[in-house]
Amino acid sequence: MSYIISEDGKELLKDVRDFCVNEVKEQVKEYDISGEWPKEIYDQAIEMQLHMMDVPEEYGGLGLDHMDQAAIVEQIAWADAGVAVTLNGNGLALKPVLLAGNEEQKQKCCDIIINGGFGSFALTEPNAGCDAGAGKTTAVREGDEYVLNGRKCFITNGGVASFYCVTAMTDKSKGVKGISMFLVDAGTPGLSTGHEENKMGIRTSNTCDVVFEDCRIPAANLIGEEGKGFGIAMKTLDQARAWMGCVATGIAQRGINEAVAYGKERIQFGKPIIKNQALQFKVADMEIKTETARQMVAHALTKMDMGLPYTKESAIAKCYASDIAMEVASEAIQMFGGYGYSREYPVEKLLRDAKIFQIFEGTNEVQRIVVANNVIGK
Repeated sequence: MSYIISEDGKELLKDVRDFCVNEVKEQVKEYDISGEWPKEIYDQAIEMQLHMMDVPEEYGGLGLDHMDQAAIVEQIAWADAGVAVTLNGNGLALKPVLLAGNEEQKQKCCDIIINGGFGSFALTEPNAGCDAGAGKTTAVREGDEYVLNGRKCFITNGGVASFYCVTAMTDKSKGVKGISMFLVDAGTPGLSTGHEENKMGIRTSNTCDVVFEDCRIPAANLIGEEGKGFGIAMKTLDQARAWMGCVATGIAQRGINEAVAYGKERIQFGKPIIKNQALQFKVADMEIKTETARQMVAHALTKMDMGLPYTKESAIAKCYASDIAMEVASEAIQMFGGYGYSREYPVEKLLRDAKIFQIFEGTNEVQRIVVANNVIGK
């Protein structure tokens, strides 16, 4: 792993690596089969404060810089992408508040996470996936309250969250400029969770519908201004996509490690298969592409730190890293041969986990549109 990180980051990364190798890597095998949410793993992660990496230092956070955090996120993803997505989901839920919320909202949400809670970002709807502006969820102002009605789907941490950042239409006549962002506490009357997805991969993460039925929240729970919600959501995704690239890179790195280890053990024609130059070239290509993906992530995060525009770079990082995760996982299976297709070996899970990273937080087709628009201009 070639992120350049601080001395404090190196110490924390060592502890995280031990946790991932000795606990997460083995424990997730049964949860990948059952689809059960592994509370004990998350309890251990919370004890290590891995759930609060996105909480700013001024609100009680760890004070990690982005490179330190990237190294840790990749290490967690190496052990299990679902666990990385769950913990990263807190950062996704916090971003709208940190971008546009007031001080009270920021401190409230940070305190919830510091105390072991989870957050959830509720944007996607049954008929509004990539076309996020087509959402039907509404928020109607009634005195000092808003009344929310609608259904969100494919929501990460939806069934375990303590708070939700929710997009809802406050003025249908204005299109995307009529979408606003709201903070909704778990347990609010009218809020419920529905269908839990039985997913192909990242099975240690919770993904479900979130339903609002005459759900009344204080008007003070509006994040930013009315009509600014779509812009807040897009800025949130601009940041989040680089982190999804980071998780995808962790999947790819695991694929390389598993393929090389197996290649050294597997004897065919009287020698380890890794001695064959055809497989050595395959490993070289896997490494070149994975390291390139890592550097794309690092570049996007560096531009964020410097206050420079990063929309294009974040889209590239997410798009390229997720494509490479799929490619490397497939090549790892190929190196394992028939055993790679069996659940008794770890590499088939990598392929199942990797696929979603080409889809969520904007499909890779959407990422290519983002990149093209930034290159070509309007």
